[in-house]
Amino acid sequence: MNIRKILDTVKKPFGKGEKFEKYAPAVNAFDTFLFVPNHTTKHGAHIRDAVDLKRTMITVILALLPALFYGIYNTGFQYYSQLDTSFTTIDAIIHGSIKIVPMIAVSYIVGLAIEFAFAIYRGHEVNEGYLVTGLLIPMIMPVDIPLWMVGLSVAFAVLIGKEAFGGTGMNILNPALTARAFAFFAYPTYMSGNKVWVSEASNIDGVSGETILGMLASGESTIPYDVSQMFYGAIPGSIAETSTLMVVIGAFILIFTGVGSWRIMLGSVIGAAVTGLLFNLWGANELMNFSWFNHLIVGGFAFGVVFMATDPVSAAQTTKGKWIYGILVGLFCILIRVFNPAYPEGVMLAILLMNVFAPTIDHYVIESNIKKRLNRKLNSNLNVA
Repeated sequence: MNIRKILDTVKKPFGKGEKFEKYAPAVNAFDTFLFVPNHTTKHGAHIRDAVDLKRTMITVILALLPALFYGIYNTGFQYYSQLDTSFTTIDAIIHGSIKIVPMIAVSYIVGLAIEFAFAIYRGHEVNEGYLVTGLLIPMIMPVDIPLWMVGLSVAFAVLIGKEAFGGTGMNILNPALTARAFAFFAYPTYMSGNKVWVSEASNIDGVSGETILGMLASGESTIPYDVSQMFYGAIPGSIAETSTLMVVIGAFILIFTGVGSWRIMLGSVIGAAVTGLLFNLWGANELMNFSWFNHLIVGGFAFGVVFMATDPVSAAQTTKGKWIYGILVGLFCILIRVFNPAYPEGVMLAILLMNVFAPTIDHYVIESNIKKRLNRKLNSNLNVA
């Protein structure tokens, strides 16, 4: 008996009119995860395309894997480096896995449990949107954050940031960043400082686990890392945000498959680069003196603009709007970094801010296009007359 027949047998008690019909969305979720649905739209206009939400989410997950795998390795690398002892790549990977895999498990268990509960309560199918969110949330957290805080942050993001607006496709804020923002403001001591970015740093005497942006925000002018270390990611930071190289690989996957908007990515880079360059000319503090190029490769900037600013639900939708949205994300990221030492990361608040204004940007872009068309039509009529 093949898997298809087994699933059909399991689904019978959950069919229409059967005893467990109410719980059908939960069972159907496992079915559609393994197989393409065997039904099609029968009413209204629809697009015939092989790409559905499930395949889009899987593509994003594949793009995330390079950063995740490096993040697992770097977690172990930073830990053993602080111990000043010899270690192998396998040692680093094992230590990183022990720290990170449980966080991913908690994120999926809590998030999917809430998703399934809402699907059953509302009587609709389970959406695949949380496949990506469930992986993103632990990837943007400090490595030593307690698991119960991860679970609580996930619950807040899914309930308040997503389901309160109607579920997948209806949220105005990126759910993963909503989880991070909740953890940042609810448990600040676990989300900042020099003891949260390196595994078990609180147990190591004389640890130097502060992030580069944190060092600059505190007034330090000498950074113990060169540009190559910043780019490859061999530095303290959130689990999977440190390696710009791995993020760039993920960006190429998203752009090549058409899943991620290159306009938003490039716009964000332009906005951050120009803003950083202007501050370099000013140079009133260490963050202003920090090279505009270095601003692009440290912290969560690259990861944020590739995987969260491009969220098709919470980002701008129009072509011109994507450029405006992206440029403003980059601009506000550097502004927040430079002028508010309490939030040296910047990209989280910049993206959440632009999520709120994305519909407004699209509105005015569309209104502008309508006015231009009306003017062209009016001029054309005048010329004919």
